[in-house]
Amino acid sequence: MSRIVIPQSIPAESKAVVDGISRQLKLTPNLFRIMAQSPQALNGWAGLQGALAKTLDVKTRDGIALAVSQANGCRYCLSAHSHVAREFVGLSDDEIRRNRLGESESPRVAAAVAFARKLVEARGKVTAADLDAVRAAGYSDANVVEIIALSAQFLLTNFVNNVFDTEIDFPVVDAEVA
Repeated sequence: MSRIVIPQSIPAESKAVVDGISRQLKLTPNLFRIMAQSPQALNGWAGLQGALAKTLDVKTRDGIALAVSQANGCRYCLSAHSHVAREFVGLSDDEIRRNRLGESESPRVAAAVAFARKLVEARGKVTAADLDAVRAAGYSDANVVEIIALSAQFLLTNFVNNVFDTEIDFPVVDAEVA
């Protein structure tokens, strides 16, 4: 049960970001109704998201979102990112399942999502072998920084949803991977 009443009003300072998300998804997700209550937090997130949308490729970014959300046990983000990955990115249900486990059909994506998952599980204290594996898949050190930044972006939304137990407004997925 949600630990917050989902606000229906959006502060003026948050409106542009929320309207953009709403147009893109054709709904206003509960997460962003909550985050909008702090225009500074929402706009900070949006700035990071906008910059990181120019990194890597969309399938890798969505795979990282799924791996990080699984590692954090965020049912809201797992549901939202599974929906987005399926409907907007075209990932198969099997690839979504694999990404949640830190795997992929693509060896290159697999290296990125495995690194992101280990990064979260180890609280950033990955091993030299973990770093070597992502580099061996062809990721530069700049790309590794991008994977870390994407993981931090998803950590923020995971934490907001886990704290408030946000009511899921996407097709719900089970937190356990089949």
